[in-house]
Amino acid sequence: MTAIITASLVVLLTALAYGSERNLRFVKQFQIPGSAEVVVVAEGDLEPRSVGSYSLRLYGGRSDKFSTDDFIVGLVRPRHGMVEAVRFDDIDGDQKPDVVVIIRSAGSGGYVSADAFRYRKGSLELIASVSDLDKKADPIPALRQKFKASTGNRTPPRS
Repeated sequence: MTAIITASLVVLLTALAYGSERNLRFVKQFQIPGSAEVVVVAEGDLEPRSVGSYSLRLYGGRSDKFSTDDFIVGLVRPRHGMVEAVRFDDIDGDQKPDVVVIIRSAGSGGYVSADAFRYRKGSLELIASVSDLDKKADPIPALRQKFKASTGNRTPPRS
């Protein structure tokens, strides 16, 4: 009888441990400011938190009740660290919020990296990416500088 109880406890604790581990993965939904559209950012399924991929999926957000019913576009990016935050900032100077995914490296350095995306005409476009920033750095100015350098310091036309 004791062996059955012990075996049951082991199975239960193992299931709880694996279930809670999955819940640590970054998976969040955000309303894009000034828009009905919704973006979902998620670390890759069954991957370690310290390295792997993340996905960025955009939905039309037409229904308040089912905001992820109308998938528009998505992409998968590599990550070296854990997704820490998602922000909406104008990186490209067009007065519209761009999606910024901020990633913190695992380990003692805690370095910051970030990817900035804009959504235009049915597609998500990576417009700037920075990595190995100091752990206290705000990646937004670095992303803006990187974007300007990649476009020859010209502001893109408004769309």
